[in-house]
Amino acid sequence: MMQFLVDSLLRAGDLMLVTLGLSTVYAMVRFPNMAQTEYATIGAFLGLVLSGFALPLWLCVIMSALLTGVIAVVLHRFAFARLLRSSPVIAMIGSLAVAMIIRSGIQAVAGTRSERFDLPIDVPHQFMGAVITTTQIVILAVTALVVIAFLILLFKTNLGRSMRAVAAQPDLARACGISSGRVVDIIGFLGGAFAAIGGALLAIGSQVHFNLGQDLLLPVFAAAIVGGLGSPIGAIFGVLLLAIVETLVTNINFGPLAGETFLYVPLAYGPAAGFCLLVITLMFRPRGLFHSESKRV
Repeated sequence: MMQFLVDSLLRAGDLMLVTLGLSTVYAMVRFPNMAQTEYATIGAFLGLVLSGFALPLWLCVIMSALLTGVIAVVLHRFAFARLLRSSPVIAMIGSLAVAMIIRSGIQAVAGTRSERFDLPIDVPHQFMGAVITTTQIVILAVTALVVIAFLILLFKTNLGRSMRAVAAQPDLARACGISSGRVVDIIGFLGGAFAAIGGALLAIGSQVHFNLGQDLLLPVFAAAIVGGLGSPIGAIFGVLLLAIVETLVTNINFGPLAGETFLYVPLAYGPAAGFCLLVITLMFRPRGLFHSESKRV
């Protein structure tokens, strides 16, 4: 049971920051940015490049997050904001094109081989019957700290109140003197930074390749939609629920049902369970489990 919980948390950690950034950005700009997961790839590779200068690992992650956040703001100002003047659909298609350009550019520069940080071999620890490494503990801790810090910012600060006002009633927020452009820039920066941290943590925990963003695209969108696209709280619970379902399916012994002693679903089929959850959610809660939150962020 403990190993199941650990595996579920690790899977949630893989998706959490990217999904949180995607859902929060959607609350402001009202179009699904298909390039959001590519920011994770950018952050991972920037972290790898910076680590080549013998910088501390934590500094590499922070610097890659800052740089990726700036890239996200620049792309929004000079590409997505202009496309949004036509329609959200045009902006979504444009973001898909941008994602493909980013992926191709990274492939041209970094190649097709997987890369990883030069880290010492991590010895697993036994905890209440579960196996977990020090690196995995650090990854979960960093993810939790970033999520908690963002929630404090969102619900306990004046900036957070401005963010929620712009998301809920942009015209009224402007009438009250809130600079919606500034708020959108801040959220775009945070969304890019969160994705970069998530990508860097994925690279630290395993490895990174040019298709990282493409591999994250479907599960990240599934988790965001299940929770309620545009709701940060929904994104958190959507990721947790998706991770639990995926892990549960691959941990159940279906052998007795098939007349076998042991029969487990391969790990590669785990995401399919998440998409089943997505379909069920769309059937009964089309706007997501936290759709009321998505109205007011």
